[in-house]
Amino acid sequence: MTLLANSKGNPELEMKLAACPQSPNCVSSQATDKDHFIAPFKISGKTEDAWKALKQALAGQSRTLITQETGNTLHAEAASLVFRFVDDIDVVIDHNAKLIHIRSASRTGYSDFGVNRRRMEALRSKLQQAHVID
Repeated sequence: MTLLANSKGNPELEMKLAACPQSPNCVSSQATDKDHFIAPFKISGKTEDAWKALKQALAGQSRTLITQETGNTLHAEAASLVFRFVDDIDVVIDHNAKLIHIRSASRTGYSDFGVNRRRMEALRSKLQQAHVID
């Protein structure tokens, strides 16, 4: 899982997603540069409903498997159709801010031809259709 605990190491406090590498095969809602940044999901209702819908939407994506989950974090792996390249998807929910922070990154290669960004935007669309995020 590519999550980093805050500097005090307390997992109950804010979790940070790992930074994206310089290669263009990663997007993160916590990235500080425009090439890697993607907006977090803004929860419109109950955070529990959004979290449940997120898990269902991820589980419904083809070749995607949720491999780890805690109360406020999730890690999933998505495999490409032909070559079975694996991308890592990491999610952190901030209950207080009503935000879901997301990161999707390729494990190998340099460019992903926009696959990670499209995957996260498709996930955003599913959650908007479920009326759990804005």
